[in-house]
Amino acid sequence: MVGMKILAVTFDLDDTLWPFPPIGERIERKLHDWMVEHAPRAARMFPIEEMRDLRTKVWHENPEHAHDMSALRRMTIERALRESGENVGLTSEAYEVFYDERNKVEFYPDALKALRRIGELLPIAAVTNGNADLERIGLMPPFQHVVSATQVGVAKPSQVIFHVACELLGFAAKYVLHVGDHIEMDVIGAADAGMLTCWVNREGQEWPEDYPRPDLEVTELGALVTWLENFERED
Repeated sequence: MVGMKILAVTFDLDDTLWPFPPIGERIERKLHDWMVEHAPRAARMFPIEEMRDLRTKVWHENPEHAHDMSALRRMTIERALRESGENVGLTSEAYEVFYDERNKVEFYPDALKALRRIGELLPIAAVTNGNADLERIGLMPPFQHVVSATQVGVAKPSQVIFHVACELLGFAAKYVLHVGDHIEMDVIGAADAGMLTCWVNREGQEWPEDYPRPDLEVTELGALVTWLENFERED
């Protein structure tokens, strides 16, 4: 990255700042428990595995909503209530059970300290396909902006969502570093948008041989902090 400037950083959220699988498991349990109490016929017809299958079916049947995870979740809940003969008017209440649990995150040990330090060095924004609420989580600041697929109307790896983030930050894409865990959604998508890229490879994956490599690879965000501090001094 000799001769390059980094003037801002964008971050993916799920599986970059916190692991999502534990959240997904808690969501399923909480929503099922709520259904048992408030919509028992739906709970019987759609226990956890069947509700998971229904969610997948709804997502496949509604590709036009692929960028809006909240809409797809609501549609799934409403369909479960309707098909089981329960009151679809309970959809909003059930969705709030989901959304409350969705925003209870357990950060990777390195994430918060690293985010605060990087936010001191450079302006930062979140770029996400998910529906986490950083206000609820208590993570605004250090973020200056949150750019979601729902807001933009397209999801990563589309260049559009990355370009929106760069415009909000006020810098050309070539001066913005995107940090994320997903090879296609984050690294390739951001690179195609003209951004610099940092792959957060916590699991020790092998990089695909036929893909252009990221500009930087780290196993945890503390290493990114060190790299940025040194990069800033060198610049």
